[in-house]
Amino acid sequence: MAVDKKDTRSGKAPKKESQPLIIAKTPAEKQRLKLERLMRNSDKPAPIPEKPKEWNPRAPPEFVRDVMGSSAGAGSGEFHVYRHLRRREYQRQDFLERISEKQKLDEKYIEKVNENQKAAEERTAKRRKKREKLKQKMLAKKAKMESQKEGSEEKSSSSASEAEEREDDAEVPSFIMGKR
Repeated sequence: MAVDKKDTRSGKAPKKESQPLIIAKTPAEKQRLKLERLMRNSDKPAPIPEKPKEWNPRAPPEFVRDVMGSSAGAGSGEFHVYRHLRRREYQRQDFLERISEKQKLDEKYIEKVNENQKAAEERTAKRRKKREKLKQKMLAKKAKMESQKEGSEEKSSSSASEAEEREDDAEVPSFIMGKR
C-alpha cells in the first residue's frame, strides 16, 4: 500500500500491468503475439510499412576529372580506385539489363492478355451466333406448330412432322436443352 501512496502523491499515473515475457519459439507464435498486441488496443492504427523504393545506380559522371592512364608507374592506391569504379559500372549495367528484361516481360504479358481477350471475344461471338441461330430455329418450329394446329391436317402429315421434330431435336445441342 505504501507504493500506491507514493504514485498518487507524485501526480503520475500508475504504471500499466507488466506483461509476462513470452519468447516466441516459432514464426507462428511470433505472429500470434504481434496480432495479440495489436488487438489489445484496436482503436490505435496499425503501422503499415510503405513499399521500399527500387534501387537506382548513380548516373555516370558527365566529365571524368582524374582519368587513369595505363602507365607502369601507377601508385598502389590507384588499383582500389579502379576496382571501385569498375564495380560501380558493372552494377549499373546489371541494373539496366534487369530493367530491360522486366520491360520485355511486361510487354509479353500485355500482349498475352490482349490475345486472350481477343480469343474470348471470338468464342463469345461464335456462341452468340449459335444461340441466335437456335433461337430462330425454335421460333420457326413454333410458327410451324401453330400453323399445323390451325389447319387441321391428316394424321399422316402429323406423323411426318413428328419425324421432322425428331430430326430437329437430334440437331439441337444438349448443353442448351439441359440434357446430358
